[in-house]
Amino acid sequence: MPPRDDEPVCALGDAQIEQFIQDGFVRIDHAFPRALADQGRAILWRDLPCDPADPATWTRPVVRLDYYGDEPFRQAANTPVLHAAFDQLVGKGRWLPRPNLGTFPVRFPSPHDPGDAGWHIDAGFRSEASDFSSRRSNVTSRGRALLMLFLFSDVGVCDAPTRIKVGSHRDIARSLEPAGDAGLSYVELDQLGTALDRPEAPATGEAGTVYLCHPFLVHAAQMHRGTEPRFLAQPPLAPAEPFRLVREDGGYSPVEIAIRLALQEKRR
Repeated sequence: MPPRDDEPVCALGDAQIEQFIQDGFVRIDHAFPRALADQGRAILWRDLPCDPADPATWTRPVVRLDYYGDEPFRQAANTPVLHAAFDQLVGKGRWLPRPNLGTFPVRFPSPHDPGDAGWHIDAGFRSEASDFSSRRSNVTSRGRALLMLFLFSDVGVCDAPTRIKVGSHRDIARSLEPAGDAGLSYVELDQLGTALDRPEAPATGEAGTVYLCHPFLVHAAQMHRGTEPRFLAQPPLAPAEPFRLVREDGGYSPVEIAIRLALQEKRR
């Protein structure tokens, strides 16, 4: 029986929420319609410096396209299932809807190193507003509620899927705690992420799949060894209010629970 109009949509089951807390990510299949992915790719191809029908023109391993707010992208970012998942992982009223999907790093089949495939976490704020090199993160993940991966093409293991270090968000939380509100720079965080010995998982799936990731999750790009270009957006979900690691009412979100558990493990 379908849910009544007044019933809340529940996108994630208990096991998926526990996976998010422990592993740092959860995959949602059919998070947005394939038709929107098809429409979005058509818009992106329009702005790429190559011909979709001629692989000889695919001469660069990666081309970055910035901030598309066209209707297919806006709709893909705001489906009921995704909004419900944001409520479950971040907390109802604690996140801001996205008007666009940020940057698309379009990856092409290539024998060449793309030059951007290092392990890292995506920083949440800048210590100096105008200085891109001042990017930082702190233990309450100021400025970033989630990392999201929106697959706009089918992505198999050879199609440059994002690599994920499973459970790495817990290591990063423990490293960030001593740095307090100021946090650590993206350079320091990249060094920490590279050194972590964690199992890897590829972010594969059909067009319309979305990975919702803890903001501290270590991840990396890789070379494209397939045959068709890979289209993926990787926007943050912005918080409507700061994360809090001490709540008198105990109303912690899974993002906060994961951080708290990591810090508790550190103190044992």
